[in-house]
Amino acid sequence: MKKTNFKYNTLIFSAILLLSFGCKKTLDVNTDPNNPLVENATPEVLFPSAVMSTTAVVGGQLAIVGGIWSQYFTQAQASNQYKNIDSYNLTKNDVSVTVPYTEMFSGALMDYDLTLKKSIERSDWKYNLMATVMKAYSFQVLVDLYDKVPYTEAFQGAANLQPKFDNGDAIYTALLAEIDAALAKDFLGGTALTATQKNTDFVFHGDMNLWKQFANTLKLKMYLRMINANPTAAQAGINKLFQENAVFLSTDAGIKTWSGTPNNSNPFYEYNIRRLNTSTNLRASVTFVSWLTQKNDPRIVNYFGTDPIIPMHQGDFAATSAQQPTYGDATVLVQSAKDPVWFITKAESYFLQAEALERYAAGAGAKDAYDKGLQAAFDQAGQTLSGDLAATYAYPATGSLENKIEAIITQKWASFTGTHDIEAFFEQQRTGYPKFSPVYSTNAAYIPGQLVLTPNSVTAGLFPRRLVFPAAATDRNKNTPAVVPITTKVWWGK
Repeated sequence: MKKTNFKYNTLIFSAILLLSFGCKKTLDVNTDPNNPLVENATPEVLFPSAVMSTTAVVGGQLAIVGGIWSQYFTQAQASNQYKNIDSYNLTKNDVSVTVPYTEMFSGALMDYDLTLKKSIERSDWKYNLMATVMKAYSFQVLVDLYDKVPYTEAFQGAANLQPKFDNGDAIYTALLAEIDAALAKDFLGGTALTATQKNTDFVFHGDMNLWKQFANTLKLKMYLRMINANPTAAQAGINKLFQENAVFLSTDAGIKTWSGTPNNSNPFYEYNIRRLNTSTNLRASVTFVSWLTQKNDPRIVNYFGTDPIIPMHQGDFAATSAQQPTYGDATVLVQSAKDPVWFITKAESYFLQAEALERYAAGAGAKDAYDKGLQAAFDQAGQTLSGDLAATYAYPATGSLENKIEAIITQKWASFTGTHDIEAFFEQQRTGYPKFSPVYSTNAAYIPGQLVLTPNSVTAGLFPRRLVFPAAATDRNKNTPAVVPITTKVWWGK
């Protein structure tokens, strides 16, 4: 990204951090010429602001929740920052519950909604597609977290301060229809994007063909997520994509360039290290480390540095030094201020295609897509996929459908660490992979890579499957559904 982009990025991200950790966004702003109403803003200003808001949520707070619940890393023994996450004790007032909901609605989705209105007013089908895709992506994340959220009555301002909550499946259906409508517009024609417009598209820099591929890949992901709850619609949607020869992403979609300076860094780093003024809160988990070690996977260096790697058993933060004398020296998660935040990676795109081809195309092309996904995952980490490791991770072409799905999802899980952690949690809830272990990781019968129930959990032996509704909803909106336990699956859950 060019220097001018960094300056723009810094201003936006500073605002996002303020929104996430302090004040709430409001439309009641000064109306003098130097501070115009947000309703008068243009897509060129609204869209990048919205994208950075989505990035702050997905790449910040949800990276922590997703990474802990996907058991890449765990709460350090000597600190308290993330104990509620690692013990499944999140309540409506926890920041991990509140920030994703409030920032997405008051920040990202509000600005996407205004961008769409402005783009339609001026028949700007480029911004219409970009905003539609990012709106759908952001809503999909919210639905996957909370199951039900306001949709049809959202963004009406004072006209409706008590919007109803829509069912997740209905929201998915509506979002897919919105994407199709945007794809049907002439977004490749018309006036070319200006240099300024390209610079403020932080995802693809104005490449509309890549936005089309992102739209197709997001549709594929959403249809696959529906397979447990609505298999007929899922199959029909995926078959239609294949019949139309849809082109999917063969590059990464996300924010990949940061300056590394305060307020212009990876939001996970900004939140977990710079804001807390410590780098030791998150330690390597036995769950992930044991799997990487068993496979002799070189990506372990990317995630946890060089030997010796000393992991903690997941969620075992209450153990004393006498019980676990190595925990004081447990390996810290490797993080950089310049780490990317991905919405969908090249590797994920290929893994999605592999699964879809196995399920709905009799496996034709599935192995090739899997192999490309595996290679892309190693390229993303800057590691070499050796012949021995390629054999270890070879696609089970003669195995059952479940053998193949397990291989695909397990490799997807291994590729998400630190950049797209919440997606690993969603996929585990959809597919059951990695599997849940019947024993804790201290047991000799433990199988490396299987998820364990943390010893300090407060959920009576059950794993988390969603976030509860935040106080911002339950205390202010009478239409908020009744609170359900964090262990209740969302509408598409396995």
